[in-house]
Amino acid sequence: MSIKRPLKVVQMLPALESGGVERGTLELGRHLVQSGHRSVVIASGGRMTQQLQDEGSLWLPWSVGRKDPSALYWLFRLRYWLQRERPDVLHLRSRVPAWIGWLAWRSLPKATRPLLVTTVHGFYSVNRGSAIMVAGERVVAVSTAIMDYILQSYPSVEPERIQLIHRGVDDALYSHGFQPDSKWLAQWNRDYPALKGRQVVTLPGRLTRLKGHATLLLILEYLRSLNEQGGDDSMQRVSGLIVGGEDPRHSAYLQEIRDRAEALGLVIGEDLIFTGHRTDLREIMAVSDVVLSLSEKPESFGRTVLEALKIGTPVVGYGRGGVGEMLHTLLPEGAVTPGDEVAIAQQTAAFLQKRPEVPEVPGFTLQAMVERTLEMYLEALHERDRMADD
Repeated sequence: MSIKRPLKVVQMLPALESGGVERGTLELGRHLVQSGHRSVVIASGGRMTQQLQDEGSLWLPWSVGRKDPSALYWLFRLRYWLQRERPDVLHLRSRVPAWIGWLAWRSLPKATRPLLVTTVHGFYSVNRGSAIMVAGERVVAVSTAIMDYILQSYPSVEPERIQLIHRGVDDALYSHGFQPDSKWLAQWNRDYPALKGRQVVTLPGRLTRLKGHATLLLILEYLRSLNEQGGDDSMQRVSGLIVGGEDPRHSAYLQEIRDRAEALGLVIGEDLIFTGHRTDLREIMAVSDVVLSLSEKPESFGRTVLEALKIGTPVVGYGRGGVGEMLHTLLPEGAVTPGDEVAIAQQTAAFLQKRPEVPEVPGFTLQAMVERTLEMYLEALHERDRMADD
């Protein structure tokens, strides 16, 4: 590569609260800084901002994800900032910030524009608003399922602009056979004594309707019925964990789930436990018997599915999107026909009665993800320089 100087890379997203997009942003920022480059993240606040800054990225606390007329203010401010700072890469990771970023970028003279990169993190509705996510000079697909979605939904996108870069996790953190230390286990047992002597199925994810909590309740009801029938001595009582914070935009949803659970005869705090937001999901998945993926819509990748399989915990989920891609590749028996609630309950029961051997997972590493992203930046900038010389 002809580019030997440090790069300045700007990433834009709505906020830095929690989630896979946010974690990927931090991971890339950390790698850029460790590699001698400059990392800037534009987003409103959230619990991840301190970590972002501690790891060396510059944080600009701009509310670029708001869907109101104030977006025009951020558009003009961003344009001025881009003119002044002249970053090498502008990387857009969500639709509203992408529109602001693209409009500011397009208004600059071509010679001063940074490389424009977009990442398609989800199966967005196919419309003009979502089309902004394929407007980059390079378009990152986070899974083969997402790459197929781009090609099918936006046939005008040249295939050579699409870069398949699978999401990945840190093998040092998610090692096969990982178990929490004794201090964590002691605290966990004090916090959740009702889990003693029970098997545990865990559904990670924020409390939003699309995550499939209603299906979890049906699974728990089915498992309880098996236990009451007493047909199989290996069937213990089962508790379901919902590990994720409450979405403030849908505060009534938590009560709705509690009411449904009680109507089914499930005891809150025993049969169904809400842990709220946790920073120790790895440990929770390690002490779980099964991890579930029940999203009502296809997910682009399914990071928690990969994390659970990496440490050796079996996963049951719907065989579509990125989750299906992971399961069909790594644990095929865990992939269930989408929407078949009976089948997913039966497969969960089968894994609880006879835990499958989850093999070590090759590839899908965090290091490969961040290294390939940086390589993409350098390759695209090098190509741009070469074309300018011609």
